[in-house]
Amino acid sequence: MSEADFIKRIEAVASQYGNRFLLEPAPDDRLPEHGMTAVDAMRLIGEELVLDGIPQRNLATFVTTWMEPEAQRVIAENLHRNFIDHAEYPQTAEIEQRCIRMLADLFHAPGETTGARTQGSSEAIMLGGLSLKWKWRERREKAGKDTTRPNLVFGGDVHVVWEKFCRYFDVEPRIIPLQPDRLTIGPEDVEPYVDENTIGVAAVLGTTFTGHADDVGGINDLLVRLRESKGFDVPLHVDAASGGFVWPFLYPDTAWDFRLEQVRSINVSGHKYGLVYPGIGWLVFRERSDLAEDLVFYENYLGKTDATFTLNFSTGSSMVLAQYYNFVRFGREGYRYIMETMQENARRLAQAIADMGPFRLVGTPGAEQLPLVAFQLAEERGYDEFDIASQLAAERGWMVPAYTLPPNADHVTIMRALVKLTLGHGMALTLASDLAAACDTLDRKGGLHELDRKRVKTGTGY
Repeated sequence: MSEADFIKRIEAVASQYGNRFLLEPAPDDRLPEHGMTAVDAMRLIGEELVLDGIPQRNLATFVTTWMEPEAQRVIAENLHRNFIDHAEYPQTAEIEQRCIRMLADLFHAPGETTGARTQGSSEAIMLGGLSLKWKWRERREKAGKDTTRPNLVFGGDVHVVWEKFCRYFDVEPRIIPLQPDRLTIGPEDVEPYVDENTIGVAAVLGTTFTGHADDVGGINDLLVRLRESKGFDVPLHVDAASGGFVWPFLYPDTAWDFRLEQVRSINVSGHKYGLVYPGIGWLVFRERSDLAEDLVFYENYLGKTDATFTLNFSTGSSMVLAQYYNFVRFGREGYRYIMETMQENARRLAQAIADMGPFRLVGTPGAEQLPLVAFQLAEERGYDEFDIASQLAAERGWMVPAYTLPPNADHVTIMRALVKLTLGHGMALTLASDLAAACDTLDRKGGLHELDRKRVKTGTGY
């Protein structure tokens, strides 16, 4: 049979039975000459995604992997609605403002405020950092002082986006190194780094490494003292990407937000513990004057003058509407119940891991933290945390990351399991059992083969 006849036969069979790519490679480096049926395209993509991890077993990501069917319907029915077209979709714009006002209230803003929805906390941090820089420059120009050497102070426990901001927008990063026995920062760490050119200090509420918080209250008090003693009016930005939806419900009496006078802006990720699919983030200012006016653009677009403060333009409305869905669906009581449920399952998982033998928990017992469990091997064995992560993935499909900490704690390796709503009590205990089984396997094998170890540590493993 000629090649042309073979292709014709394949196409004829595919038209009858579907899925022509059982015998053909998926399009890769160029657009195919001919299209395919909608069913074929759908099945092709579905078969490709089978190779991905199972979201419910992904304990590495903070990002939401499940929403209620009704929320999914809201999302699906509004994918075509361009959020930026406020003239055409004014109610969508109003719903965004409702979300900002609700967050400002949740974070104890003292009065009228402003903010913006973003694609996530990374964009919110970029915008918040820009406002810090513009407001610092405004103060310096008013005092007739130099504006060429801005710096930003933050700990090594921040997300990499803070370093990106400094590089992209010409700000000197003053990064406070961590210590092996102290993985967050406090006022005594911050003070040596602050001077008249400091545009702001960033504190983290719920680090990605261990889930704990910087001493936001102590840093605020330091900045108040520096303002009074040295005249440095240094604002505090709280990176609450993960913790902004956790602390208000689990630790409502802890002041980390606008109850502290130097906290001028807060970012939070709706697509993390805000329980929305990616991508949605929020930036909220203490009051309107904390947003530098020069960063706001007034555009006459499609018949309406809009004030825009964003790094992107066209984007879907679905996740804004999904966030509002969650707000009205759960309310304060519902969010509190969800956070308490995750916290309880995290405690049970932590206890099961601690009772197992090979591991010790990372962090201070009883300290405020995100619903996660950070742990490490308690002693030297024939394998390390990277080996365990790989074995756990190979045996049971769990995605539990192993990683080293930032300087000066970069010789410390830990593992971390996020406990989200989808990791119920039964699954948490199953994870602990599977973790023990992975260790038993490695004990028998004497660790991973060197090639497998290299794949995991270079990111080419699971």
